[in-house]
Amino acid sequence: MPLTDVAIRKHKKPTKAVKMTDGKGLYLEVRPTGAKLWRYRYRLPDKHGMVREYLFAGGEYVQAPRGETKEQATARIEGARLTLEEARVKRAEWRGLVKQGIHPVHQQRVRRAEIIAAGANTFEAVAKRWIEKKGSKWTQRNRVRIERTLAREVYPGIGNIPIKSVSASHILAIMQRVEAAGAPTMAVLIRQWCYRIFNHAIANLLLGTNPAAGEIRDAVQPPKTRNHPALTPNDIPVLMERLKGYKGERTTVIALRLLLLTFVRSVELRGAEWAEFDLSEKLWRIPASRMKMRSPHLVPLSDQAVALLRELQKIRGEQRGYLFPNSKTAGQYMASTTLNAALVRLGYKYKFSPHGFRATASTMLNELGFRPDWIERQLAHKPRDAVRAIYNRAEHLQERMQMMQQWADVLDGLAKSDKKVIAGRFGKAA
Repeated sequence: MPLTDVAIRKHKKPTKAVKMTDGKGLYLEVRPTGAKLWRYRYRLPDKHGMVREYLFAGGEYVQAPRGETKEQATARIEGARLTLEEARVKRAEWRGLVKQGIHPVHQQRVRRAEIIAAGANTFEAVAKRWIEKKGSKWTQRNRVRIERTLAREVYPGIGNIPIKSVSASHILAIMQRVEAAGAPTMAVLIRQWCYRIFNHAIANLLLGTNPAAGEIRDAVQPPKTRNHPALTPNDIPVLMERLKGYKGERTTVIALRLLLLTFVRSVELRGAEWAEFDLSEKLWRIPASRMKMRSPHLVPLSDQAVALLRELQKIRGEQRGYLFPNSKTAGQYMASTTLNAALVRLGYKYKFSPHGFRATASTMLNELGFRPDWIERQLAHKPRDAVRAIYNRAEHLQERMQMMQQWADVLDGLAKSDKKVIAGRFGKAA
């Protein structure tokens, strides 16, 4: 007679192992310890062609726990803890293998190897290997941003899932949650990073298709970029006057003035360290790891910039670490929101941004007649040519030093002017 759960539960502990047969090779071995173990008996030819009987250990008998989720049931079955009905389903699988001449134990070993591989190839594990391989080509800031965003927004949801089990719906749910939190641009970036992680998995034969491709690319649209115009010569005196009356931190004022004097990118200034500066030579050496174009950059410092840096040294009381450390997070530099918020308080909301200082300098220096290649080199717009770099690591440095000093003098002249300046003819004001 086929087994029943009632019969199994009522079976008392035997003095020696007994068999409770269910049929078609499946039986339950009940031991004196109380253990109840599934066994499957089958026949297959050995390597000499002789038909032999084999015994396969199919797992342990359990009663189905109440309130068990699908995920919990799957994990239990993977651990070979089977109910009566599940054991019968497995018996059908084992019979099918035997008909193909396959030993169930061999298939079990393959499955266990797949489970071990899946554990080693979770989404988080693969993502970290992708970062390790590709991260050397990124700026340190970009690498940190990717690592932190994945750890905060992605890993909690799918980090422990084998990468081959992650679906497009998983990625879409993360994107929609991040968008609902008010960060649509970040949602788009997350999809792009996941897309590259899946491609890395495909290249390493861990995956067949990319779940982050296809229709979900259009699920979240980034907001339209708001272009902030450059300052005009007439705007500079107003900005300088407002900076004098700024009620916030003096270091924020210094940062904004240094941006205008050096017209580097905001992140290049905010992440600057004292070790990069030689105030006696009036030079700032930005390492390649912090530059967008991954090439070292020399920034000549005007007398006005040096004076601001010396003032900053007195405020900080030390000459190590970041020039502008983050006041809220130890070990980090000033957030971009600090400068943006300062400009808002100064009356420039939706009118201007820290990045706009670069456009301001480029426009005005061209109108002043400086050579475009000096200006472009100072803006670090183009990657350095490898051959030229060998012979001239400091392209146009002497000319740029003169240009940067004249630029600072022009700004001073505009700041002191009490008359309206005509754009393109601001030399007289300086």
